[in-house]
Amino acid sequence: MTDAKTDFWDRIDDVQAGMLGLTDNGKLVPMSPTLRKARDGKIWFIAADGTELVDNTDSQGKPARFVVADAKSGLYANIEGTLELVQDAAIRDELWSVVASAWFEGGKQDDDVRLLCLTPTLAGCWFSTTNPLKFLYEIGKANVTGAEPDQGYQADLTF
Repeated sequence: MTDAKTDFWDRIDDVQAGMLGLTDNGKLVPMSPTLRKARDGKIWFIAADGTELVDNTDSQGKPARFVVADAKSGLYANIEGTLELVQDAAIRDELWSVVASAWFEGGKQDDDVRLLCLTPTLAGCWFSTTNPLKFLYEIGKANVTGAEPDQGYQADLTF
């Protein structure tokens, strides 16, 4: 079996979007996560100045939650941690993408570009089967044998 933490980081790297928010107000907003090439144990987000989430986050960090339900990566997770506002041009340049460019008229030099960094502390995860053929096989097998289909595994992670 794959190490659950390794599986988590591999799959979160493929997630296209989730819901991010500060714990104190319970409001979650859609955000696209990204990881640094060196995998620093953090989940990064490119956000815009003036949004409620950015305005309520500071460089000291605040308790936050990132919720993922991504069928493509097979990751379903409730990730808790600390969200902080980071000002680092080198990290911004590393994380910048064509997708991010679509949101900022001035590109990565736009004055409204902000980096948010989530440092996970806990995550409740379900890692599902992403191979459609395996899924169909498991469903067919379950219907013939009466056994439950093997559709993945669950893990509670501490970082």
